[in-house]
Amino acid sequence: MRLNEGYSYREVLTASKLGPLPQTVLSYLGDRYRHSVQADWQARLAAGEVLLAGRVASGDEPLKPGQELVWNRPPWPEPDVPLHFGLAYQDDSLLAAIKPSGLPTLPGGGFLNHTLLHLVRQEFPEASPLHRLGRGTSGLVLFARTRKAASELSRDWREHGVQKTYLALASGQASQECYDVQAAIGPVPHPRLGTVFAASLQGKPSRSVATVLERRPDTTLFSVDLLTGRPHQIRIHLAFVGHPLLCDPLYAPGGLPRPDLPGLPGDGGYLLHAASLRFTHPVLREQICLQAPVPAALELGGVIPGLSPN
Repeated sequence: MRLNEGYSYREVLTASKLGPLPQTVLSYLGDRYRHSVQADWQARLAAGEVLLAGRVASGDEPLKPGQELVWNRPPWPEPDVPLHFGLAYQDDSLLAAIKPSGLPTLPGGGFLNHTLLHLVRQEFPEASPLHRLGRGTSGLVLFARTRKAASELSRDWREHGVQKTYLALASGQASQECYDVQAAIGPVPHPRLGTVFAASLQGKPSRSVATVLERRPDTTLFSVDLLTGRPHQIRIHLAFVGHPLLCDPLYAPGGLPRPDLPGLPGDGGYLLHAASLRFTHPVLREQICLQAPVPAALELGGVIPGLSPN
């Protein structure tokens, strides 16, 4: 398996990050980055991978606000994922990529080169993503190719000028034809993950409108319009109304995370597809409507491999 080129994770320390108690390099890394145990950080420090203010850190150094902390992560093998994408639209200002399920949009969680961003920038080095899809979600991702396009489309996104419609296969047969879901979404504590986004009274206002397209044995095919853009919004909102995505490893009915996860939170297996985007072109000022080809299991009358047909 080919290794990537490694990566330097940099951060400037602040008083809010350090907290009220004195911190050393080792205690800070162990407390803040719990994807690794303290013994892992000790080994990285011993290997000279961690720098504090430009010098190799031993781990015992006291930390102060304003210092730069760097972890020079050596090259590592990334998990296998689909390494391809399609194009739904392309001009000098923007492009719309079609992401396959399983491919992360952005680096994170052990992925660097095996991401849509890396693949797109191999062909379009100037491209910047305007939003992201979860690893298990397929469909349209919009990229800006100029600063003007990025600025205007980002503004339209904030002002709800971009319309997004998804297809989702949820568990259970829906009793209503349409669900206007307005459960707030925010971080909640989790015994394994620390915190995770979920339905929360203390969260940010969120709204999705889910319309039934087809009822199947034990499942419902929804079309979902996003009126806001919170993390995992569709997964949380459909779970909130009692219809979590089929095979979703994270969210249970009610919109809260499962305490005992059947897999990793980023695992795929569920069927969620960003099917269409509608927006005003930042230069042409024309309405653009883009569509991504629909996976067979999300077509009307579609059948999921391994499950009984209607």
